[in-house]
Amino acid sequence: MMVPNAPFGLVAVVGRPNVGKSSLFNRLIGRREAIVDDTPGVTRDRLYGTAEWRDRCFYVIDTGGILGEESAFSEGIRAHVEAALRECDVILMVLDGQAGVTPPDEELAALLRRAGGSKEKRKPVVVAVNKMDDIKHEDNAAEAYTLGFENVVPISALHKRNLEDLLDLLVKLLPQAPAGETEEDAVRLAIVGRPNVGKSSLLNRLAGAERSLVSPVAGTTRDPVDTSVTLEGQRFRLIDTAGLRRAGRKPAAWSGRSPSSGGRNLEYYSFVRTLSAVDRSDVALLLMDAADPCTDQDKKIAAHVVEKGKGLVLVLNKWDLMAGQERSGDKLIRRIRDDLPFLTWAPVLFTSALSGRGVQKIASTVLAVREARRRRIPTNALNRLMRDVLAFDRLPSNRKGRALRIYYCSQAEVEPPTFVFFVNDPSIVNTAFENHVRNELRALADFTGSPLRVFWRGKEED
Repeated sequence: MMVPNAPFGLVAVVGRPNVGKSSLFNRLIGRREAIVDDTPGVTRDRLYGTAEWRDRCFYVIDTGGILGEESAFSEGIRAHVEAALRECDVILMVLDGQAGVTPPDEELAALLRRAGGSKEKRKPVVVAVNKMDDIKHEDNAAEAYTLGFENVVPISALHKRNLEDLLDLLVKLLPQAPAGETEEDAVRLAIVGRPNVGKSSLLNRLAGAERSLVSPVAGTTRDPVDTSVTLEGQRFRLIDTAGLRRAGRKPAAWSGRSPSSGGRNLEYYSFVRTLSAVDRSDVALLLMDAADPCTDQDKKIAAHVVEKGKGLVLVLNKWDLMAGQERSGDKLIRRIRDDLPFLTWAPVLFTSALSGRGVQKIASTVLAVREARRRRIPTNALNRLMRDVLAFDRLPSNRKGRALRIYYCSQAEVEPPTFVFFVNDPSIVNTAFENHVRNELRALADFTGSPLRVFWRGKEED
């Protein structure tokens, strides 16, 4: 079934500086994330968040003022808009309703209308006329229709006016989840990793067909590509995701663009789509280059997978290119455990998507990880753990000498396994002790490949 509250769909908020894009972004995601300031151009970097409305969850990107200090038709502006049109599902153009439609607004609108090509290929555009703080100003919103877009909503991000109407319209225009997403017994497997480590090649090998474009140019894949396959009698939904690229680095194929324009914009939107794919998955395959594993990008991807509570399998790909590979496997595993100490529980596979070596182990490993992610320990077994194991450990204490006391624990959830410990004072628990408890839980049952969540809840002493 569809993962509860898994974001699907992407809305890009665009517009000239100081029209209230960041304020609107904060309202949509329900928390104050973007910097809000009266100075034009304050938002320099892109921020993303998730918005939830009427049982739908989707990503929202807040962008800097795309006109900024550049001329209206500079390369950076044009590349930004083209990337937004290509990668997003809905464009949310924000106007200053009190200032009316300005020449920069008209230039941006013209670019939005032209860049999509034919009418059938154009992404829907919603015009939010902001700063309509009361009903007497709403007549000013009529001017926005001169830009040529049928979806115009007068709003006030400051006073939350008509935000419900805006959200209703966005949800209506966003695409539905991919067909088959409701198949309850299909394992959703996200193939993630930085560019050019063989994600598309691995998908093609697993699917037994050329389902995804393969290219030696890093960053070829931009959208997640869902492919249904049956492996070892089990249905899988494979999601090939865009790779992360180091900021500022550009592929050779993009040598005509500066890294601060089209390449970086495209990379950013693709990254958010990668997050969406992970959010929809049960298990993620983190592909790393066997010759260069554990990069900063690898660590960031792994941290996101763990944060979302997804199962994780580490895959060292291009193993066929490693000289003396039979002797270097143990050395590489030790390196991974040292560089990624928070992933000691994740299984490691050695594969070659090109030759097929080791690929046959993926399905069985993923199925085992999915089962571990669903595993439940009975409460009586957990309480025996507290009595027989923790009783012999020196429990932490605070500066006043008050020692931690654990009354009992229970497993609250699965996917991922989540444990709640009832104690006298949660503030006494330190990181070292929590890690020790996690290790004891893993010794009690097989949770290989699944992160564990542990919460501490206070309980008054009798």
